[in-house]
Formats: sequence, structure tokens, C-alpha cells
Amino acid sequence: MTDMPDSAHPPAPPATADSGALPVMGLDLAEQRSTTRGTIFAWALWDWATQPFNTVILTFIFTALYLTTDVFLAPEVRALADDDPVKVAAIADLTSGLGWGTTIAGLLILAVAPVLGQQADAAGRQKLWLGIGTGALAACMLGLWFVEPAPALFWLGVALISAGTVFGEIAAVNSNAMLVGIATSKTIGRVSGLGWGFGYLGGIVALVLVIVFYVADWFGLSEEGGLPFRLIAVGCALWTIAFSIPIFLKVPEPSLGRPERRAGFLQSYRLLVRDVTGLYRSPATRHTFWFLLSSAVFRDGLAGVFTFGAVIASAVFGFEFLDLVIFGVAANLIAGISTIVAGRLDDRFGPKRIILFSLAAMVVSGLAVFALVGAGRTVFWIGGLALCVFVGPAQAASRSFLARVTPAGREGEIFGLYATTGRAASWMASAAWAALIAITGQTAFGILGLVIVLLAGFLLLLPVRATR
Repeated sequence: MTDMPDSAHPPAPPATADSGALPVMGLDLAEQRSTTRGTIFAWALWDWATQPFNTVILTFIFTALYLTTDVFLAPEVRALADDDPVKVAAIADLTSGLGWGTTIAGLLILAVAPVLGQQADAAGRQKLWLGIGTGALAACMLGLWFVEPAPALFWLGVALISAGTVFGEIAAVNSNAMLVGIATSKTIGRVSGLGWGFGYLGGIVALVLVIVFYVADWFGLSEEGGLPFRLIAVGCALWTIAFSIPIFLKVPEPSLGRPERRAGFLQSYRLLVRDVTGLYRSPATRHTFWFLLSSAVFRDGLAGVFTFGAVIASAVFGFEFLDLVIFGVAANLIAGISTIVAGRLDDRFGPKRIILFSLAAMVVSGLAVFALVGAGRTVFWIGGLALCVFVGPAQAASRSFLARVTPAGREGEIFGLYATTGRAASWMASAAWAALIAITGQTAFGILGLVIVLLAGFLLLLPVRATR
């Protein structure tokens, strides 16, 4: 990274960028460009901006300590003892409902993800769709203000959180596409890791602010109607809006667009099928196809760890508010540091080794947490933090891997397929979680569902050819 100014757009790729036995990769062209540190930090700050949704809303605070608690049960059930089988089953219904909600959202996004990815690629308007996704994510968090503690409003909360997950990923697709335009083959690992690391550090700051809010006794606010939690959701929305501004001001579009690929809604599906079959049939890009398939599975397992980790801590191990927030701070600190460090290891040893090692360690940690569930909170502290050490490196290395095998001029298309395949598998972790809980009536068995998906992703990645 040098301190030369960026151009408004990266150079257009050569005509043969996406054809031939050895297509030119986007990172090959990046060797000819210089990017300022300010541009890279502006790109990484987007992860910081959107992380409170994942950390505060989705994982540690809103869903775990509010949406899946007894305040959303009928009064007669809420009055029962915590260990009463009826109440335990009712809480399990809430956690299962959250899983089914995210499952449905993952399936519904299949109807629009291919179209959005191809339209952004064709028009060279990744920043526009980044803005649409980021704005819609903030709107979903603002909407949580209306989720008061009543059984009838539980599904409104599930719907807003599920929609926020979808919009956040639509935005992330375009943020990922911008990575190819600001990194080189020698720095892609550390730049990708910097983004994920910034995200985790942003999560720490957001959680610390929540702790201050809690220790100050909500600054005298009434707890009636779930007011503190609803205010926290609004605060996260304002955070996202404020810190996402730099990426729109400093980071260029990753490509000039591909007008020849502009198509209508139905035509986009034909293009999608052609793109996928083309990746598979070409020997030069077949490993990209297999990586898209395997990463769709293991990335859904990683997302499941974030979505349901705090629910496990609360519903299975009895973590209360302060316990869970402190765990969240520790988890994000460890994840942020390990992700930034792993980014340098990625550049040295390659992303595939980082991903495989991380997934294997997470499978072992998840099985240990499930097997020792009766041993108390210490098990979750150790096993949960072990999971956090490896989840960030796996995510960052996955993005790095794909950037290394993306042909020049096809950044939006390939990262659009990355999102599409991810959405295609986005029901797996939540469905496995919800199904095992529904079958057993115990939230703890949801852990096995997450482990199964992570293991499947590990096995699918094994035969994929490593990047250059």
C-alpha cells in the first residue's frame, strides 16, 4: 500500500479477461494500481459500521436477552417456574421460531439475489446497491423499536431481524466486490482480515457502550415495554448510518460495468445458469465453482454460530445480561485479534489451509460444548471463546480465496454468485438448528445442527484446488 491517489475507476480489463485457458484475475490487474491507506481504512470501516447488527442485535443482546425470553410468552406460561417443562418447551418454541424465520428469509432471497448481483455487475453500480442494502439494514434496526414484549409481536421481531440479515448480505456482496479494486495478490489476505478485524473491534465498542448503559441502570429509563432493548436497536441503526459514510466517499467502483450483461428479471436466471455451468465447464475456473459450493455450506455454519451462539449461552447455560455482554466483549476481542493475525498467515500459507484448520477446530469445540453441556458455564466460556478464535479467520480467508480466483472484469458476477450460493445454503444451519430442537424439545441439541453444517463444509472444501 502506497500513498498515491486513487483514480475514480480502476482500469478497464482487457478483452480476454474472462476467457481463455488462463484468464486474467482481477488481482493481476491490481498490481498496476496504487491505493491509499485512507481508502483501505474507509473500506474496512464498513465492517465496523454494520457489526453492531451482528453483535448486539443478532447475537448477544436483542435476540438472546429479549426476543427469545419469557417476556414474549403468554402471561400464564411466563408465571411458571423456569424449570417447568411447559415453560422450557415454550422457550424452545421461541428459539426454534427464530431459526425458522431465518430459514424462510434465506430461501426468499434466492428470488432476488441473482438479479441484484448481475444488475450491479452490468451497470458498474456496486456502490448504489451497497447503499440500498446498508440503508435497508438500518431501517430494519429502526423497525425493532416497535417490537414491544408481547407474544403477538414476536414474529414482527423475527421478520425484521431476518430481513436485516438479508439486506446486510446484499450490501456485503458489493463491499466484497470492492476489495478486488483496492488490494493486490500480496496484500489481499491482510486487507480482508483488516475488514473483518475492524468489524469485531466495532462490536467490542458497541458492547462496551451497552455495558455502560446497563451499569448506569439504563440512565433512569423504565424497563417497561422492553424500552432499553428497543433503544439499543435504534442506537445500532444510527451507528451503521454514521460509520458507513466513508466507503461511499473514498472507495471506487470495482469495475466500469458490463453493459452486454444487462438483462430483465427472467433473463437473469438464464444468465445465472449459464454463469454457473460456464465456471464448471472451464478447466481454468472449475475450482472457483467448487469453492463457491463448499463455501456456501461452511459460511452458513459460521453464520449459524453468530446467530445462535448467544441464544445457547442464555437458554442452555443460563447466562444473564451482564454475563453475556462480558462474554461478547471477550469473544469479539479474541476474534478481532485472531482475524487480523490470520490475515498475514493467509498471505503466507494460503487461504485454504486457514479455512480447513479453522473449521476443524470449530467442529471439535462445538462437539465439546455439546458433550459437556451439563458441566456448567465454564464449558461455554472455554468452548465458546475457542469457536470465536477461528470463526473470523475462516470468514476473512473465504473472501480472500474467492478474490484470488476471480477473473478480471467479473468481480460483481463472481461475488454475486458468492452471495447467491450462500443464500442457496443459508437455510441449512437454521433448519438443522430448528429441526433438532423441535425433535428433542431441548435447545442444547441445536448445537449439533451447527456442527453438522460446519463438518459438511469442511469435507466439501477438501478436494478444492488451492489458490496460486
